[in-house]
Amino acid sequence: MKIKHSKYKNTGILFELLVRQITADTLSGNESAAIDILRKYFVKTELGREYKLYESISKSSVLSEAKAGLYISTTLDSSKHFNRGILKKQKYNLINEIKEQYDLNDFFGAKIKNYKEIAALYTLIEGTNTKGLVDNKQLIDNKITLLEFLTRSKINQSKKDQLLEEYSGYDKDIRTLTYKILLEKFNDKYSILSDEQKQVLKEFIYSVDSTPGLRKFYNDKIKELKEILNVESTNVKDKATQVKITEVAKFLVELNKSDKVGNDNLVDLLQYYELVKEIKNTNGVQI
Repeated sequence: MKIKHSKYKNTGILFELLVRQITADTLSGNESAAIDILRKYFVKTELGREYKLYESISKSSVLSEAKAGLYISTTLDSSKHFNRGILKKQKYNLINEIKEQYDLNDFFGAKIKNYKEIAALYTLIEGTNTKGLVDNKQLIDNKITLLEFLTRSKINQSKKDQLLEEYSGYDKDIRTLTYKILLEKFNDKYSILSDEQKQVLKEFIYSVDSTPGLRKFYNDKIKELKEILNVESTNVKDKATQVKITEVAKFLVELNKSDKVGNDNLVDLLQYYELVKEIKNTNGVQI
């Protein structure tokens, strides 16, 4: 028997789509029903517990093949401790509430990052918790997909290190000239961005080999964005919008010392500054 993948039943995809919907609603200036739905079904629930399995895979650091295999096995073993009946009921109710608020075709039509890996984990979890015989080749193929995902960055990191090593080998004058040319091209291409967004992108380029420095920069910007959103929310006359801005600010979380700064963090900062720009324009503030 083959396990059929379903976006409607995939906890990882459901969570990601709700978060994306909150962002889309906020940027459109609409009150987001997805906030309450997310809280109701993913805070202290079986769905929330199961989502942690997806999160642990998607946010895992680079692992060796042996550790990756152990990581997958442990994740699948953990899935056996969930109440499958409660999970099924919560997913059913969740889809019904999403259907009441949004068009399902639009909601599920968005592209999901790492869709292949999230689908592979869903198939493995379902296969692990199915009493009947499951297609062995399907399970092996999905395990390989996750193994490649958990170990893939070693290749990319090697290429990245080679580039940085080559760049660091240039003498000081050449490095300065190279960086100046990069910034000039950057300013020409991204002239429509705000000063804050440009600063974020420049910092990510300049600090590419400085994780602690980049993490500090990111956390400083998170603090700054929280303060801005809290201040701007007091300038908004519409109470519903005030609440919405306050809720968005709660999603701003600083990174821990062990966390790595990635492309997702860059996108987050750019999107939040775009939101700030829209709010200030609405409040009549010249930017």
